[in-house]
Amino acid sequence: MRSIVERVFGHRVTDLERLLRVFEHDHIHTRYFVRPPEWYERDHGFGESNAVFAESALELAENAARAAAAEHLSAVRAIVVVSSTGVMTPSLDASLIQRLGLPASTKRLPIFGLGCAGGVAGLARAAELSRGLGGVPVLMVAVEICSVTFRQSDTRKSNIVASSIFGDGAAAVLVGGEGGGPQIIDSHSTLFPDTHDIMGWDVTDDGLAVRFSRDIPTFVRENIPDVLRAACEAWGIEGHNVRDVIAHPGGSKVLEAYSQATGLPAETFDIARKVLRDFGNMSSASVLFVLEHWLRSTSPRPPYSLMAALGPGFSSELVLLRNSVE
Repeated sequence: MRSIVERVFGHRVTDLERLLRVFEHDHIHTRYFVRPPEWYERDHGFGESNAVFAESALELAENAARAAAAEHLSAVRAIVVVSSTGVMTPSLDASLIQRLGLPASTKRLPIFGLGCAGGVAGLARAAELSRGLGGVPVLMVAVEICSVTFRQSDTRKSNIVASSIFGDGAAAVLVGGEGGGPQIIDSHSTLFPDTHDIMGWDVTDDGLAVRFSRDIPTFVRENIPDVLRAACEAWGIEGHNVRDVIAHPGGSKVLEAYSQATGLPAETFDIARKVLRDFGNMSSASVLFVLEHWLRSTSPRPPYSLMAALGPGFSSELVLLRNSVE
């Protein structure tokens, strides 16, 4: 992607060499993009980019859903679909239900605009929906085509930084039923006042312009300890009982800040670092990649684990998991 940015902005950004240093990192080795490199070198309008989103998101979401539900797909009676990198009406879940062959009566909940926080929030909503329906299996899918939001007309630093971090991907989780995974106990949402400038989209004539401001790692260190205390109080557990965090890998410095804010050793976030290294930041889908790797890990687990992600708003989303401890 660096070479694409150089070719697209080479004659238009005077301090490009300095800005290109954002690509000089060791925490992201590979990323997946739905289109070949030459596609990103050409200018595309919002309509064309969004059409690529719709086509690619449906394909990736279907693959992820089939992998997650497998032989239990016929039992699914509700679906939650999370995405923030494109717009579809009818929404993506309507098309996905038909592609998967689910009943026409399948309940559906599309979630848009939560960005990186969407994976944790979507999982929380899926668990609530499953409990409300008597424990029936609910399929939760997060899919993001971040690459189509790269805009050749946008010479701002935020666009270049985003191009160095984000990738495309999808993940799915089957919630409820007779699954053998950890139990979703509760969730906790926090909306920080007057912080809408930190992260989000500005809708422009040629697409979605990424919005970044402030120092997010510093924000994590200063605010997450209070959020965790409030969440544990609401859940009726002692904070020291939460010794494991499944975090959205927004960036290496964000993961370092999570370690400092929680007081947990850096290796607690090794799985998140691996996902970031292998896939980049896939927005809402990333934390579900971390969850999958965590579920496959043979490391001993404490009684409780915490899923955590930050997103536009600016907001924090947490999910409390209870593990089966022998």
